[in-house]
Amino acid sequence: MLKKNRLFTPGPTPLLPQAQLAMASYGAHHRTAEFRALFTRVLADVKEFIGTKNDVLVLTSSGTGFMEASVSNLTSPGDHVLVLTAGKFGERWVALAKAFGCEVETVTAPYGETFSLDDVRRKLTPEIRCVYMQATESSTGVRHDVEAIAKLVHASSGAQPDTLLVVDAITGLGTTRLDVDGWGIDIILGGSQKALMIPPGLSYGAVSERAWQRMEHTSSPRYYFDLRKERKSAAKAETSSTPATALFAGLAAALDYVRQMGDGSLAAGRDALIANAELCAAMTRVGVEALGLKLFAPSSPSAALTAVAPVYVLLPDRVTTPAPLAVRPPAPLSVPVSVILFAAATEFAAWKVALPVRLMAAAELHCAIAPTVAVPKLTATPVPERPGRFSTRPTLPR
Repeated sequence: MLKKNRLFTPGPTPLLPQAQLAMASYGAHHRTAEFRALFTRVLADVKEFIGTKNDVLVLTSSGTGFMEASVSNLTSPGDHVLVLTAGKFGERWVALAKAFGCEVETVTAPYGETFSLDDVRRKLTPEIRCVYMQATESSTGVRHDVEAIAKLVHASSGAQPDTLLVVDAITGLGTTRLDVDGWGIDIILGGSQKALMIPPGLSYGAVSERAWQRMEHTSSPRYYFDLRKERKSAAKAETSSTPATALFAGLAAALDYVRQMGDGSLAAGRDALIANAELCAAMTRVGVEALGLKLFAPSSPSAALTAVAPVYVLLPDRVTTPAPLAVRPPAPLSVPVSVILFAAATEFAAWKVALPVRLMAAAELHCAIAPTVAVPKLTATPVPERPGRFSTRPTLPR
């Protein structure tokens, strides 16, 4: 029997049972007709899931692998690129671009906020070859305005006509509306462990014709992440190297599940998945605020995950009688820990009852959390779990 895990993380997300069964039962060799048929079907379904007419690729790697490919294939050492960064994954774009010898310009925003469009416009100079950004920043729970950025990149008088836009949508695809072709996104990339509900190990993305043309003239070193080589192999219904075959089977099952959500239409199922994520995120935000807590990204919250501004809570090592939560004053060396809750499509349907209580239960309050807001006026009843440790469950005012 499959064990159901409940993961309250931005990703990996809880696994789809149909995908687990498909992965457990798949064992075909990757150079057989059986796998070629599966591979061809997965590529066609990924294209429809993303919502693009561009060629798509599925790589055996984490999402960072496709991020690296988006730098190594589109740039040469010394190229000027613009990175829009407001969190840890924006900072990863910076590190990747520097690793391949690019001259990196940045537009930054504080954690929990999004960029100023005026700042982006000022940085779009004629030297900029690529713009790199996130659709949703997993480390802060922020949603960035991809459409507005795309308009700036393609219409700005400062940018070159061939400036490319690359969007990390690892937590955005399946949770956020993204009009890839309509907005002119040159590479958009996702990861298997997010909205598609299978384990980490596959990254996927769509590549525009402008991006393919750029690759013919760039000189950064690449081998495993040579996208032209992968495209050539994909035309023969193959991968250029050994793929994670079982994960491809799981991905096919997950995409079939999304199609069922749309009554036979994968695009409609994707839209339903996004609508569900938006609804769950809205419910989560209401529940958080009902507890007296504050959102970490109130001005531009994502539907992929919700970040809650943390508070300091001191829980004693041993409690024998019910006691209220005790507040600890800020310590200079304390480490902030954000409570991150992922609005997974398959999980949050069960959270419609007593959502605020379940939210606090998910956080568990087993650690000291850094102060940015006042402690909510809730009573807490310690429940012994094992010697030396206990958890609390809040009692909401009636």
